[in-house]
Amino acid sequence: MLRKEGYLRVKGAAQLLGVSPNTVCAWGAQGKIPEYRHPINNYRLYKVYDLQQVTRQLDRSLRKAK
Repeated sequence: MLRKEGYLRVKGAAQLLGVSPNTVCAWGAQGKIPEYRHPINNYRLYKVYDLQQVTRQLDRSLRKAK
């Protein structure tokens, strides 16, 4: 249901980014990726669009490093 609305929970965000769930939580807490909260259960949520932006930035950084 959340996926249709463009949001992922921690595990899905971690899979999309190719990192561990703990890394996603840490990046969210540090403000590196925008973090939202579900209004009913307070789960951490991440917009798919925001995560795609992060992957693009990581790809650019990796290309520059080569």
